Amino acid sequence: MIRRHISRLGWLCCLLAPFSLHSAPLQLDDVLTTLRTQYPPLVAAWLQQDIANGKIRQTVGAFDPMLIASLNFRPLDYYEGANMSFLVDQPLLSGGSVYAGYRLSTGDLPDYDRKDRTSSSGEGVLGVRIPLLRDRAIDSRRANMGKAAVDRELADPLILRQYVTFHRSARIAYFNWIAAGERLEVAEKVLRVAKQRDEFLKKQSEEGAIAPIVLVDNRRLVVSREIAVLNANRRFQAACIELSLFHRDPKTTEPILPLRAQLPQAFPKPQAVDQLQFVSDRGRAVFRRPEVREIDLLLRKGDIDKSLANNNLKPNLDLAMELNQAIGHDVPKDIEETEIMGLLRFSVPIGRNEAKGRLEAIEASIKQLQQRRKFACEQITAESNNTYQELRTALEALDQTKLNVDLARQLEAAENERFAQGATDLLTLQIREQATFDAEILEIDAFLAFYRALADYQAAVAADAPSHLLSSQK
Repeated sequence: MIRRHISRLGWLCCLLAPFSLHSAPLQLDDVLTTLRTQYPPLVAAWLQQDIANGKIRQTVGAFDPMLIASLNFRPLDYYEGANMSFLVDQPLLSGGSVYAGYRLSTGDLPDYDRKDRTSSSGEGVLGVRIPLLRDRAIDSRRANMGKAAVDRELADPLILRQYVTFHRSARIAYFNWIAAGERLEVAEKVLRVAKQRDEFLKKQSEEGAIAPIVLVDNRRLVVSREIAVLNANRRFQAACIELSLFHRDPKTTEPILPLRAQLPQAFPKPQAVDQLQFVSDRGRAVFRRPEVREIDLLLRKGDIDKSLANNNLKPNLDLAMELNQAIGHDVPKDIEETEIMGLLRFSVPIGRNEAKGRLEAIEASIKQLQQRRKFACEQITAESNNTYQELRTALEALDQTKLNVDLARQLEAAENERFAQGATDLLTLQIREQATFDAEILEIDAFLAFYRALADYQAAVAADAPSHLLSSQK
């Protein structure tokens, strides 16, 4: 029954795995390459830049010219007349606005109402409105545009955070796949040993050299190891499925289940990170990690809000100038062909509690962000230190597990020789084999722990951060 399950699981592996003419070992770089271009969550993260660009264009729309048309008429009045105007108003990036257009009045209008009266052919209009105090350096439109530009830069650390996280997850999935394949190989190896010994013991039992119970004991061992292979095979398939989320077809972007034949011969040779490299990585981590950059940009948005709040505390002092150029030759005597009018208007809100309260809230928010920035720098340094120590410990543990495997294999080989000579029993040999099996599994776990620690370290120092996401920090 167990052999049938193992066979079915093997066929399932073949059905799930895509057809491939090549079975070259799958390298980590292959996985990371497809991750950067095909992994849907990362592709979605890149679209954050397009969203930010759209919002910038949206704020620029506040400076689009506006067509203003009006018609004033007096159907029941002593003066029966009407006037109309068509103006194009263009807000200025420097504050204020300019406008130009055409006015025309008809009928009978009072002489004292100059702004409503024109020649019979109308007049051209050109005017400008300039804020001298409030809204001179900044206003809500320019503030929104400035914050949208900061949001565009904020897209980079948001993408970078996911970029680093996904690379860490892909690395762990890749080495977990190798570890699962190694565990399966070890489980199959001890099963083969038990099956080969079963043939040997069967002949000895038939010759009466050993008691039948010894053969039964070994067959029990075969069954237990078949169960172990079944479980290891299932774990390997789970690791394949997990890795397939990161390893994708470059053309279709569909997940690719890696084949067992694509497993590398062994784990890559571990490379230690020396002290000088660590100090350099830790120093750059503060500038490479997205947290500090994100807070710096939020502080810039806070400065814009603070400038706008200070602007709102100022009184309004606006200057307006308008040029009217009459059209045609039938200009009334009390209207000049070319007229220039000016207006200076002053107003100030009493109390200004709304602006003062907003300024207090913004200043408190800026102080809050400054504290967050300080702690973020400390946290990045602490994470760098912690992952580096974890990496060193994992490397030392790996050296010890290698020695443990060597010693266990020596003891197993000696016990095998004694068993062949009849100097020991099957139980003692099984104990030695189990010890070797456990030592080899510990070594595989140690390799996985090292590469997991390496993935954590690389994420802590943002080793995968691409330069174009850091360019705004230089």
